[in-house]
Amino acid sequence: MSATLIPISGLQVASRKDMGAALAKGGGCSAGSCGSSQGPADMDPETWAKVKDHPCYSEEAHHYFARMHVAVAPACNIQCNYCNRKYDCANESRPGVVSERLTPEQAARKVLAVAASVPQLSVLGIAGPGDAAYDWRRTRATFELVAKDLPDIKLCLSSNGLALPDHVDEIVAMNIDHVTITINAIDPEIGQHIYPWIFHDGKRRSGIEAATILRDRQLQSLEMLHERGVLVKVNSVLIPGLNDDHLIEVNKAVKARGAFLHNIMPLISDPAHGTHFGLTGQRGPTGAELKKVQDACAGGANLMRHCRQCRADAVGLLGEDRGQDFTLDKLPEEIGDATEARSAYRDWVAEERRDRAAATAEAEAAVAETAKPALFAVCTRGSGRINLHFGKATEFQIYEADARGIRFVGHRRADNYCLGGHGDTARMDEILRVLGDVPYLLCSKIGDGPRKRLAEAGIEAIDGLAQDYIETAIAAVLHSKQTARPGLSAERA
Repeated sequence: MSATLIPISGLQVASRKDMGAALAKGGGCSAGSCGSSQGPADMDPETWAKVKDHPCYSEEAHHYFARMHVAVAPACNIQCNYCNRKYDCANESRPGVVSERLTPEQAARKVLAVAASVPQLSVLGIAGPGDAAYDWRRTRATFELVAKDLPDIKLCLSSNGLALPDHVDEIVAMNIDHVTITINAIDPEIGQHIYPWIFHDGKRRSGIEAATILRDRQLQSLEMLHERGVLVKVNSVLIPGLNDDHLIEVNKAVKARGAFLHNIMPLISDPAHGTHFGLTGQRGPTGAELKKVQDACAGGANLMRHCRQCRADAVGLLGEDRGQDFTLDKLPEEIGDATEARSAYRDWVAEERRDRAAATAEAEAAVAETAKPALFAVCTRGSGRINLHFGKATEFQIYEADARGIRFVGHRRADNYCLGGHGDTARMDEILRVLGDVPYLLCSKIGDGPRKRLAEAGIEAIDGLAQDYIETAIAAVLHSKQTARPGLSAERA
């Protein structure tokens, strides 16, 4: 326990730690930083009830609960320069990509199979691979089938907003209380460079006209949904040199219209994906550039920083995708009842949340005297703990600690360093680039070779806090630095 390094009392985590480790091995869960099971002090109980188990709408919930997307809506009514919808593709992790297109009946059967196998499942989303509101007939049929057999699951959809105003009444009637709208610009001069065309009122439109119609329909959708009590998350793709500065204005506009969250996410721009931006050399932002824009929006709409830009058929916790485990050919003939396992899991989460909140509060009190902000890269496979070998990490969760506390600020992707038991030099080079501004890395274990490479780049790798809560481990590291204690690895190895 990290209490040997810094006093963090009354945790009693042994049994829950064991459960968390077991869950992590099978897809996992992890704890967050958002308060108790009663919800944050600044959130009303009705809203907390909607978001507490939704991994996209609550940073805390994303450590505990899983989402599932079903690819039932292939039709789309706009073209985005960053999008290329692909089918039968298992190797790309980005929106618009799927391995199977499903009928509503196939999707409903698949959801029941996943719920029986993944007790963390709390949300069913439809995010394409086209547009869920434009392909409304399939979206509605899928939700109706699932709600009949799995009434405890939350329903949500994602849309570009163009067709959304036509379906707001049905959305409310079906108890879909989470909707995501992608709004990349409110200035049509900028929007015309993101959207080559839209299809609206039976006609294809382009240029300023298209960007204006799309903008107006998006903001109308946001206002209509907010007025009816639906929580709206706005997604914005950060495109360097095009809308990076403008996203501050987007943030202000969506806050004024009632957006619950604003998710500013990086452009994925790889020529291999075949998108217009990828093929024309438009680069995506660095992690530091993304954080700079997000920080500049402080005080506006609440920011989501834990988005993983999921595929349209993603299954599992954010940061993992078990979709290939649940293709139609792998579903069992008989699907068991998931009720007992799902109930037991929620009981465990409630207890873990209370414990996590107490541990985080004491850890944050311990770093209150921290002189300047410090970034930490964390290797974790779940349970909110340091429980992943450096060589197996495909993403690093980034935390910031300062006098205001310890908080999650984002994640950064990189291919795992170890391949077949051996390190890959090119992959290490990319990891060093991705973590260039991060002085500390927390992991459950790391070899001497990569530890040395990281140290040469100014990154201290610490593997002596395995299985500790993330916040508790960060507090222990900062405490050791303030008291000039030796490195933690030798103490805890």
